[in-house]
Amino acid sequence: MKKRFLPFLLLFIVACKSEPAAQKAAITTARKEIVDQIAEHYKRYSGISDKSISLGSVGNGSLKNGRIVPFSGTNFHYFDSTSYLKNRCFVHEKVLSTLLRAYKTLETSAAGIQFGLMECSRENGGRIRPHLTHQNGLSVDFMTPLKKDGKQCTAYDFTGAPHYLMQFDERGAYTKDPAVSIDFETMALHLLALIDAAKANGLAIEKVILKLNLKDDLYATVSGRKLKASGIYFASSLTPIVNQLHDDHFHVDFKLL
Repeated sequence: MKKRFLPFLLLFIVACKSEPAAQKAAITTARKEIVDQIAEHYKRYSGISDKSISLGSVGNGSLKNGRIVPFSGTNFHYFDSTSYLKNRCFVHEKVLSTLLRAYKTLETSAAGIQFGLMECSRENGGRIRPHLTHQNGLSVDFMTPLKKDGKQCTAYDFTGAPHYLMQFDERGAYTKDPAVSIDFETMALHLLALIDAAKANGLAIEKVILKLNLKDDLYATVSGRKLKASGIYFASSLTPIVNQLHDDHFHVDFKLL
């Protein structure tokens, strides 16, 4: 099993420990089949070498020769196997290089932290419901990192599509378990790494979407102050629905330079 798929497999192993013995073998087999499907899916689409082309805008566009993101790596993983196998995980080649470079940086600047990738674009771009953007390979959703008792909390990383429906209060505490809250310092480190990696790959961050009331908490951290000084643009006006949906994840639109 290749290293990039190990975090996903290890999660399955941990989950199996709590299952009754009579069910464990069947569950292990079913989960192994999913891991194998993901590995085969990545292999099928990872050989594209032609230059990526993003057409139109993030809200009305398409993608040619996009790149599939790895399902997982040393310190990151995609959030949902169903989304992955339905090809909602493609980006422009420069975006992929940016993601991988940022995660490499974070191995040092945020050592020991696991980061969650969420939906990107379809293989050929275009509308990807329910998103209003994500159409040309330049948009990526990222999980807001969480903490509990001062340590990283990954308990909700593999909830799949329902992760998009998690709700946090005005200060970033999870409404169903206030002991869990958004780790704003780690989020700021993540964004700083993305800014630097984008520059190195001929990109810039055009816009970040985060629930409006959470931005002050983000800027209040040590790394958040550096983030604010960078001048990175956060959407300042959002519809109530869009605003409410961007607390469990933050959305990034890149632009080609």
